Amino acid sequence: MFSLSTTVQPQVTVPLSHLINALHSLKSSVGSSSSATAKPPQKQHASEQDLHSNEPTWSLRDLGLSDLGMRQLDEIVSGVLPRLSQQGVPSSSSPSQKAWRTSHLSSQSFFHNKHGFFGGKIGIDSPVFCRQIPSPLQSIFTELHYWPVWVQSRGFKTLRKHKRLQAGFERPMEPDGFTPSFMKGLLTRDKGMEVETLDKLLKSKNIPDGQQDSFKTGFAEGFLKSQALTQRKQDSLRRTRFILLVLLLVGLYGLSKTPFLSGLDSVDPVQMKNVTFEHVKGVEEAKNELQEVVEFLRSPEKFTILGGRLPKGILLVGPPGTGKTLLARAVAGEADVPFYYATGSEFDEMFVGVGASRIRNLFREAKANAPCVIFIDELDSVGGKRIESPMHPYSRQTINQLLAEMDGFKPNEGVIIIGATNFPEALDNALIRPGRFDMQVTVSKPDVKGRTEILNWYLRKIKVDPDIEAGIIARGTVGFSGADLENLVNQAALKAAVDGKNMVTLKELEFAKDKILMGPERRSVEIDKKNKEITAYHESGHAIVAYYTKDAMPINKATIMPRGPSLGHVSMLPEDDRWSETRAQLLAQMDVSMGGRVAEEIIFGNEFITTGASSDFDAATKIARMMVTRFGMCERLGVMTYADQTKQSPETQAAIEHEVRILLKDSYERARALLKSHAKEHKNLATALLQYETLDAKEIKMVLEGKALEIR
Repeated sequence: MFSLSTTVQPQVTVPLSHLINALHSLKSSVGSSSSATAKPPQKQHASEQDLHSNEPTWSLRDLGLSDLGMRQLDEIVSGVLPRLSQQGVPSSSSPSQKAWRTSHLSSQSFFHNKHGFFGGKIGIDSPVFCRQIPSPLQSIFTELHYWPVWVQSRGFKTLRKHKRLQAGFERPMEPDGFTPSFMKGLLTRDKGMEVETLDKLLKSKNIPDGQQDSFKTGFAEGFLKSQALTQRKQDSLRRTRFILLVLLLVGLYGLSKTPFLSGLDSVDPVQMKNVTFEHVKGVEEAKNELQEVVEFLRSPEKFTILGGRLPKGILLVGPPGTGKTLLARAVAGEADVPFYYATGSEFDEMFVGVGASRIRNLFREAKANAPCVIFIDELDSVGGKRIESPMHPYSRQTINQLLAEMDGFKPNEGVIIIGATNFPEALDNALIRPGRFDMQVTVSKPDVKGRTEILNWYLRKIKVDPDIEAGIIARGTVGFSGADLENLVNQAALKAAVDGKNMVTLKELEFAKDKILMGPERRSVEIDKKNKEITAYHESGHAIVAYYTKDAMPINKATIMPRGPSLGHVSMLPEDDRWSETRAQLLAQMDVSMGGRVAEEIIFGNEFITTGASSDFDAATKIARMMVTRFGMCERLGVMTYADQTKQSPETQAAIEHEVRILLKDSYERARALLKSHAKEHKNLATALLQYETLDAKEIKMVLEGKALEIR
């Protein structure tokens, strides 16, 4: 908007574009009135009319200039629009000019940068910047003497790119009723195609009158079929949507149950009233150490009145299957307190912080139900040594929370933590310090007395022969844990059921023991008569040396039935557990190991010895090397140990090898002499093994004494 003020008429305010259009109209009207007889060219008149056809026409009364005379109006129009009467327009097709150019301007106002000339007091001779084709606005204000608009003045630089208009080219004006293409699409999208009626279709297809009924019938049938097909598609789509909705709901429900979304898991205690120390066998020392924990849980005031404090944590250490979990349950059962059970793997989750939150939740629930027992099995899984690992940067959060809960600022009075592990060396040092796991209880494998108690406990649960002595089986199961003995009794019961017996006898127990120690029988293996005979004499050699050697272990059984990797074996049954062995006992074990190869050499000759003695030589060599390097049972090397022989001097290594060879050679000669002196007994025992395949201790004794065996 701008104001044009004169002394003739009061101030009139109109838009600038309307004023320009009005001046155009006035100039045309002035030109036509001055030369009424001379008509302008038709082409020029048409172009001007087209140019201003879209702009409103203005009269003198509309502009408030009705009082002006024609002369005054002619002077105003000639003065304001002198350049519009020029017909010639400079051409922009010069080779030196480009269609696009970049100009860097630095002026005092935004108006100058935009229009290319100053908006202040402009004279006729004022310079015009940048524009080479004068615009109507420029033409108007070039002739004005006063510019009544205040323009803010500031200096800045701009980078302008503009395309020069070609001579005589003007942008076409869009009509008032112009509608964009996307609006046309929106307005016409709901207008469907015109539906053609069936009668029109019959006429357009030129179907004869006789075939019109058939056409209508086929059309109706096709319509019905299409409707049925559409209905089936809609039903299938509806079912698919329903199934996807159900799957989505199930997935959301599963995610809500994850610790990441649902928060902490609930922990419920278990009452162990049916498990006491009477159910724990073979670990009397461990039960005695845990008895004081039971007393504290039963009557804590008995200890606190004297100012004492029971250990907060008890660590059960021992090999697998020794009854660590059963001991922890027995502690809670004896004290009749809630029992919280957890494994180390339960605290290890893929979500960060879940393990620590479960630790907090577990101890929160336990403190609310104190006194109680928390048992964490496989503690090394959660309490392992803390290391910096780029693969698990948050792995230390769980153990840190466990350390804080066990001995932090918040007391956990009345809560006893029992942990069990097979690898105590893998635990973090901060976890096993005093104040956390104060007590460490070793739960070792049972001795012969403990194995007898465990066997009697499990034998009472099955139908067994009353004449069975559990001590016999216990003597032959050295190194068995409580879980191994339970498995032995179960295997014997299964064997008796397969054989159709109504009770378990010693034979089934021996069968189960051999199966666990050496694997199942391989009755399907076809062994030729020659190899079977070699095996019988080989095993008889072991049995003869073991029977006639003073310090050897008593024989339990000899068999030539293939079992596992071996074609036969002789089992030895110690009378009691050996906590240490004498030199004579070690030499006797070496002699028994040499008996198999010596028997093959004596009976079949040096040319027909077999590879069956490889495991026997391994056992004998191991014993001899231990005697020389660790037990100090060699006169030449003395009472000195050689843990790492590779670090010894060549002379010392040669001396060790020499002493080992002497021990093995002497053992071989003793076995040879013994078998030659009992050649008859050797032959009789081998013949009995070929006939019966398996002989127990009593039957072996009868054969060696020359007695006939009972027919089986």
